[in-house]
Amino acid sequence: MGRAYQNRKESMAKTAGQKTRLYSRYGKELYVCAKNGGFDPDGNLALRQMISKAKKDQVPAHVIERAIEKAKGGGGEDYETARYEGFGPGGCMVIVDCLTDNGKRTFTEVRQAFVKNDAKLGGPGTVGHMFDHQAVFAFKGDDEEAVLETLMMADVDVTDIEVEDGIVSVFAPHTEFFKVKTALTDENAELEFEVEEISFIPQTMTDVTDPEVIEQLEKFLAALEDCDDVQNVYHNAELPAA
Repeated sequence: MGRAYQNRKESMAKTAGQKTRLYSRYGKELYVCAKNGGFDPDGNLALRQMISKAKKDQVPAHVIERAIEKAKGGGGEDYETARYEGFGPGGCMVIVDCLTDNGKRTFTEVRQAFVKNDAKLGGPGTVGHMFDHQAVFAFKGDDEEAVLETLMMADVDVTDIEVEDGIVSVFAPHTEFFKVKTALTDENAELEFEVEEISFIPQTMTDVTDPEVIEQLEKFLAALEDCDDVQNVYHNAELPAA
């Protein structure tokens, strides 16, 4: 499988504009988690996980608190999920996950990102069957057998475990997310995850080596990142090592 999770376009905050978009996206997800599952992280595993992820991405505490308080108010936005699939520059497969309060606006913005960047938007299921919905964990280590034994003892359904460059990567069905995390942290309370997320992992990769196609792909992904309603972008493009 390779370290495919690294091919996902990360929403790392490097500029003020990117930070604003990052905070907005986390605000939406925190709001939805709290509204759907309760406001107490101790009783809402999805909210607890989202708070942990937000903190790792350096989202300020006041942004997190405001989103939860907003959900407590009972009114506010009514977000729904939207997923778009298609092919990006170079023929790579792309999945775009959104949270929106205006489906028509979101579709128009996502479609424009495809149309303007030599990409083709398809219908539901166009490429989704070529990705696995997986729980992904990565942490420092080198003992694959010990990790596998820990997870097997906890009766966790593991898809794959890899060790590369001093990093252990664990892949499991997305439904096993909390079982994997609990088993690993019960074994080592000091364990720090470099990656802990539910992601779409491509079953096969598409090599993209042409400089012009790489540039077009980067512009395409940037255009999707600029859409306020886009939460995550997954693709199977494998680019040359920097």
